[in-house]
Amino acid sequence: MTIGTEKQKTILVTGGAGFIGSALASRLFAEGHQVVVVDNFNEYYDTKLKRDRVATLLPNVPVYFLDITNKEALSALFDTYTFDIVCHIAAQAGVRYSVEAPHVYVESNVLGTQTLLEVMKDHEVKRMVYASTSSTYGMSTPSPFEEHAKADKPVSVYAATKRAAELLAHSYYKQYGIETTALRFFTVYGPWSRPDMAMLKFAQKMTAGEAIDIYNNGDMRRDFTYIDDIVEGFVRAVHKPLGYEVVNLGNGHPVELMRFVALLEKSLGVSAQKNMLPMQQGDVYQTYADTSKAKELLGFEARTSFEEGIEVFARWFKDYYKV
Repeated sequence: MTIGTEKQKTILVTGGAGFIGSALASRLFAEGHQVVVVDNFNEYYDTKLKRDRVATLLPNVPVYFLDITNKEALSALFDTYTFDIVCHIAAQAGVRYSVEAPHVYVESNVLGTQTLLEVMKDHEVKRMVYASTSSTYGMSTPSPFEEHAKADKPVSVYAATKRAAELLAHSYYKQYGIETTALRFFTVYGPWSRPDMAMLKFAQKMTAGEAIDIYNNGDMRRDFTYIDDIVEGFVRAVHKPLGYEVVNLGNGHPVELMRFVALLEKSLGVSAQKNMLPMQQGDVYQTYADTSKAKELLGFEARTSFEEGIEVFARWFKDYYKV
């Protein structure tokens, strides 16, 4: 999908130095939009990776060092630009870290989103596309996960804060007419991914000859979705106002953890030492997207097979980390 006859928009991408945010901002800029990025460059993981994403993917995009909980700074940015739409991806990511530092998630994901919505209200910006997560479904939702499920029993603080942000967005839609499409991502992977995510974490350990941790003794499944597919779905949501909607963006084909490890071994040309462990606190056994709503409303369908995507990831990994 290209911009085609779409009017050029001025778009704010929050969390634009991140894995998904940088890929999205790059795509929107390539389509001819005026793109502005904000990111607080926090030290949850090595900021060099964030700076390298910006340098490589966003050389011509203005990037502001800004925390979305800072209402004064955010308001000043909205005074500088007349935004048509906000792509809200900034958040404290990671299920496992939310066990150690729950306050960080509440501040970034809940207060940050509320602050952003308040500034949007003050500046009469009426559209947001929000990056949510499959983690909102918890463990009690039948598979495949459908958007009409209550999603009211999150397992982790991370999931709870992302669900809270969905609900905040709904209240601002009802009260102030800010249209929001909340996109629930399913296990995004690909080049430039985060080092706390299984694929990059495993690749680093495997190539260094270190053991990888296999939780629930390998009995887990994830609906891996390639970064370009996620960006495609996001762009479609940018171009199509839907009022308030929650939409899954996933591949729709869960992959067993041990098959994932085997394919990664093959792509990297190394064997993994495996440390078999019980289920980690906050984790769920399976993620599995029902993608029929995304197809109906956005015309979205993931195109990248896991085998193809993992090969592209492995090539990027070897090049970037010089292994």
